[in-house]
Amino acid sequence: MKNNRGIGEVWRRFLVSLKRRPQMIPLVVLTAGFLFYSLNLSYVSDTTARIQGSGMGLAGFATMLFSMLSFMCFLNAFPYRKKPVVPMMALLFAMLAIVIFSDVYYINAIWAAITRPDNPIKVTVETSYIAWAEYYLRIHVGILVTGIVLTLLLPVYSKWLRKIKTSIDVGDNGSMEAIDISGEA
Repeated sequence: MKNNRGIGEVWRRFLVSLKRRPQMIPLVVLTAGFLFYSLNLSYVSDTTARIQGSGMGLAGFATMLFSMLSFMCFLNAFPYRKKPVVPMMALLFAMLAIVIFSDVYYINAIWAAITRPDNPIKVTVETSYIAWAEYYLRIHVGILVTGIVLTLLLPVYSKWLRKIKTSIDVGDNGSMEAIDISGEA
């Protein structure tokens, strides 16, 4: 039967795995951003269909495409227990910049359609998805910026994580006597 020490042991194991792979922190944030955008994509597509602004569909497509490709770059930029691959990190940041640019472009297209002087789009109860799309895109940009900052600060907090003591104290093995294996009794 396994010796289970409870929540403390689970927390210790979590910290040990985090010390070995601190890049999982920004990866989780970027994954959360991708899932957040994907789960709210219906608001974005409904807004594109309603407003039909120039480049809105392309901006939504670019956001999805470069979000998925940025995961591949992230996973290749941080190989297991090796130094980060700088060209892949540069490509990762370029792709995330494209995603943020696409989101900002889409937000500006929404605002241009709502505030244009001739025939503006009215946001009513029936078209509330336009306001929700703009709101969710702002949150998505915030999540991506958080992921970028966490990726850039990875060397700083990985040093802090390494300083956390995760070793287990095993009895008093400092006072053990030498074992005689010579066979003489």
